[in-house]
Amino acid sequence: MNLKCGIVGLPNVGKSTLFNALSDAGAESANFPFCTIDPNVGLVTVPDERLTKLSNLVEPKETLPATIEFVDIAGLVKGASEGKGKGNAFLSHIREVDLILHVVRCFDDDDIIHVEGSVDPERDIHIIEDELILKDLESVEKRYENLKKQSKSGDKQIVFELNVVERLKNHLEEGNTARNFEADEDEREAFKDLFLLSSKPVLYACNVSEDEINSGNEFVDTVKKVAEEFGDEVVTFCAKIEAEIAELDEEEKEMFLEELGLDRAGLDRLIQAAYENLGLITYFTAGPKEVRAWTIKKGTKAPQAAAVIHTDFEKGFIRAETIAYEDYVELGSEKAARDAGKMRQEGKEYTVKDGDVMLFRFNV
Repeated sequence: MNLKCGIVGLPNVGKSTLFNALSDAGAESANFPFCTIDPNVGLVTVPDERLTKLSNLVEPKETLPATIEFVDIAGLVKGASEGKGKGNAFLSHIREVDLILHVVRCFDDDDIIHVEGSVDPERDIHIIEDELILKDLESVEKRYENLKKQSKSGDKQIVFELNVVERLKNHLEEGNTARNFEADEDEREAFKDLFLLSSKPVLYACNVSEDEINSGNEFVDTVKKVAEEFGDEVVTFCAKIEAEIAELDEEEKEMFLEELGLDRAGLDRLIQAAYENLGLITYFTAGPKEVRAWTIKKGTKAPQAAAVIHTDFEKGFIRAETIAYEDYVELGSEKAARDAGKMRQEGKEYTVKDGDVMLFRFNV
């Protein structure tokens, strides 16, 4: 499964610079709004030291990491929900993503124009959030009017859905996001198919200056405070540094990060935070042809994990021969792990753990 992240934010906050560093896709960066006219899409490999270690042990023909798809969505502005700044088209792109990566400008620079005239992270966040909420309200109001007409029939299910949607409408009208709307599973069915923009999980990415990458600043503190209100997470990075790192080879990258006093690149932290935010984990397959990382949801059972490779694996699932990553690396090979009694035979009810090295047995 490919995780799909949509990068949003006001114009000139560092979105396209971040996207370029992430994907090397060469999205145009320029000091004026709407330089990204169509959404740019890039497939980014997920950094994972465990994959490298497994590959070094197995020495396969191919090593295939897990990937994340990033979509660079053009800078939104106040009034985007009404179509301003190409807003309607760009808001529709957000419907397709699993996670919103909201880039917030947290640096002062007189040479880079701010579309609102000053740096104010709290105001900027609310501009984007409000546009998503307003667009959602448009969809919810339509659903509400339709259900209101249908409810005259007295159908209990329609009346139930009408009550839920009315509560949601009031919630949005008060400026709250759909992701903070309290509803049980049955109630969520009443509006699930609307794919509400403000229901998406959000990861705030604070773009700071080079000299504040370790210390942070008061702008970052403000973002953390706002994120806490929404129940979201925050990661700090410097788009300028990430752009430089993207040009370096692995050895140069390590030296550069060491000079800056960083243990890893901001992009690595962003990707890891995105994984954690969505409750994702990784399992591995390892053989002479390939060593590969596979992404699944935490709590996935073995047959469903096998289906990520091929649906036939789930249909004909017999068992999963499983070795914990730590045991595999410590013992040095699949054979050594098997001989040491560290290879387990797991059935259909086994919940896959992060780092499991797996071989699926199935009937064709």
